[in-house]
Amino acid sequence: MSIYCTELRCEYQKEPVGIDNNIPRFFWKIRGDSEGVAQSAYEIIVEDVWSSGRVESDSSVQICYGGKPLKPFTRYNYSVRVWDAEGNCSDFAHSFFETGILSPKNFLGSWIACPSSFEGTIFRHEFEIDAKVTEARLYITAYGVYEAELNGARVGDLWLTPGYTAFDDNLLYQTYDVTDLLKRENTICITLAKGWHSSRIGKRSNHKQQTQGILAMLRIKKENGEVCVVTTGEGWRCRSGACLFSDIYDGEIYDASLDDKRWRHFGFDDSDWHAAKVVNLPKDNLTYQINEPIRIKETVLPISIFVSPRGERILDFGQNLVGWVEFRVKGRRGERVVLSHAEVLDRDGNFYTDNMRSAKNKVIYYLSGEGEEVFHPRFTFQGFRYVRIDEYPGEPRIDDFVAIVIYSDMESTGSFECSNPAVNKLFANAFWSQKGNYVDIPTDCPQRDERLGWTGDAQVFIKAGALNMNVALFFTKWLRDLAAEQEKEGGAVPNIIPNTSKTQVSAAWGDAAVICPIELYHAYGDRQLLSRQYKSMRDWVEYIRSCCTKDRYLWNTGTHFGDWLGIDAQEGSYKGATDQYLIATAFYAYSSRLLSLAAKILGFEEDADKYKELSENVAKRFKEEYLIEGALPKTLTQTACSIVLRFGLTDDNAKTAAALARLVEENNYHLTTGFVGTPYLLYALSDNGYPDHAYRLLLQNDYPSWLYSVNAGATTIWEHWDGIKPDGSFWSEDMNSFNHYAYGAVVDWMYTRIAGINCTTEAPGYKKSVIRPLVTQRLSYAKATVMTLYGALSSKWTRDKEGNYIYEVTIPNNTVSEFIFPDGRRIELKPGTHILC
Repeated sequence: MSIYCTELRCEYQKEPVGIDNNIPRFFWKIRGDSEGVAQSAYEIIVEDVWSSGRVESDSSVQICYGGKPLKPFTRYNYSVRVWDAEGNCSDFAHSFFETGILSPKNFLGSWIACPSSFEGTIFRHEFEIDAKVTEARLYITAYGVYEAELNGARVGDLWLTPGYTAFDDNLLYQTYDVTDLLKRENTICITLAKGWHSSRIGKRSNHKQQTQGILAMLRIKKENGEVCVVTTGEGWRCRSGACLFSDIYDGEIYDASLDDKRWRHFGFDDSDWHAAKVVNLPKDNLTYQINEPIRIKETVLPISIFVSPRGERILDFGQNLVGWVEFRVKGRRGERVVLSHAEVLDRDGNFYTDNMRSAKNKVIYYLSGEGEEVFHPRFTFQGFRYVRIDEYPGEPRIDDFVAIVIYSDMESTGSFECSNPAVNKLFANAFWSQKGNYVDIPTDCPQRDERLGWTGDAQVFIKAGALNMNVALFFTKWLRDLAAEQEKEGGAVPNIIPNTSKTQVSAAWGDAAVICPIELYHAYGDRQLLSRQYKSMRDWVEYIRSCCTKDRYLWNTGTHFGDWLGIDAQEGSYKGATDQYLIATAFYAYSSRLLSLAAKILGFEEDADKYKELSENVAKRFKEEYLIEGALPKTLTQTACSIVLRFGLTDDNAKTAAALARLVEENNYHLTTGFVGTPYLLYALSDNGYPDHAYRLLLQNDYPSWLYSVNAGATTIWEHWDGIKPDGSFWSEDMNSFNHYAYGAVVDWMYTRIAGINCTTEAPGYKKSVIRPLVTQRLSYAKATVMTLYGALSSKWTRDKEGNYIYEVTIPNNTVSEFIFPDGRRIELKPGTHILC
């Protein structure tokens, strides 16, 4: 039998260009002539710098480079071959990776800025090349957001670069292959707009550097081997451009009549432009584009154009999404297209924007008058389903508009389907909310004057997020910012990352520092990330310890969000009825236990024992303080019971679970949980003897329930269980997002319980999986697939007419799995597809 090594990746990416990890990691998948292939050994050769030799190992992911120090600006070809257990050897498979600057000192050139305060500044520079070019890379970053052009062609397909980070600590630069864009005579133009750094969202931030600027280095390799470098600095020119205004919250104003395309080409007379000034901005915070950049991912056509009762002309795209509207228009010079954006209509069918608060979300375009014009914004984004056409030359046609969907370019890895269409729609809504809120950082919402990296939202959804998409690099970047912001606060984790306000700290929010790295380790086996975040994890637990001034094992100080937006909240409060200090102390115990696990994984045995003991002591005091007879929460709520069960804080699982089941029954199988309790509710029931209660909650149609919003026509997850009430009125005007993924965390229960797909701590990244479907008479089938680092792992069950269950499971090559039947029988599964009864 033949064995093949396929789909080589470095740092999770195919043929990455511009990486700065000095110890890059390699990944590959195994394929054979038939199913059931397993690897017994591998060999990696990185051209001229490293050969692993034959390594007896079945590992095919997260293999660390072990050769000579890597050089900057260098392409390294690498090859991998593998052996199976029978000694069959594959041919070498080949790929490459290319390093970036590796150190900020290698980024030549100077920061430049415009001496006048222009919106949409254009920087321009001409240069000549006297020989044939074999390779050229443009390295570029900004305080603001930029768009680069070379000889009139847009450079790359990335948007809103360099992205949103804790700018003082981590400023991303991007690398572009521009070899094919160069000529003998060349012009580079860079448009600089405010972006996250300098928009209203940036004005809320704590970053020190407020000056907008550009830093760029074009590194050109000639046919004769000579390398020349063109950088920002003296000699660049600048002026205002056609973009008159842009803001992340408020939109964009663009005057096409001011867009002189001659600027972009060699020989243009720019003598009346300003000389760009060299500014003293730091470089030591430069780091490569570690995460997937924002790209255009999808397009959505409008499903109707109609006139509201108020006489507004409105486009309905049928889907709440994040991005822009692109339109085609003809008209006279100076005429305008004005578009406003909204998520929902009011009860009368009119355009509704009160929930956007101060965010204007408006796009204004002045025509050039030169034939048919096509435009979409470039330096902002909107969250919307509906678009009001406030001004438009002539009669707008539905075919003139298309919605452009943007989000971070992560690979979709998961799918789920069952026999209940409403549950399938709920899954799709959660997926769309993930797309809309994974725009460079994990945000709470993408439409109002917020769009911030709330830590609590991120941690409750990360498990679902990692099943739906490969989020390893996305969260690697965000967690690096979390650690940087935390360092400034002496171990406290701000509720928002990047930090945008006076630091506030809350249990369940700050615990993202511990929960997120562990979840990523489970999903991808990423030991390097776990190691990098370990100090942040430990510092958070030690910060909690420092807060416990009344009792060293109880976190009963400070103000916390509690069970945010719990339905059982008192009138006028956003906090659910569950004692905020019960929640805080429960997370203290939980994070201490997870920290002990991380220490054990990384070989820090002393820390592992220390934090295990801490977790046990906190759990003991928790039971004494917050539970009756070690089982029943004194504040008996669905959230309290769910947390106690899920975190293992009860001495009597059956008693606590029975109490939770009674609470659900007494509420007629409706939930009362908020942001904190909801992710654990179904697990607490299904894993403790009440699976049908969990299913009845999931399948509940009326308020409060997951399917209430689905039945109300939602296309994304709402911030509130009743964001739109049955009578068409709204929960509130000031805090009512209709694209808020927190309650979509139920998706991970669909994967792990309904379909039964689970990873394991002892062999993470699905090297070993456990498949344990939770079958029910309430569904006739369910199926899910997770594209793991090894390949597709899928589980499907079907109930036939006689009531028998048939299971179909596919295990990827080079992994093993255990299948657990509903009656508890266990069997080991090797790679391949298995039909079980």
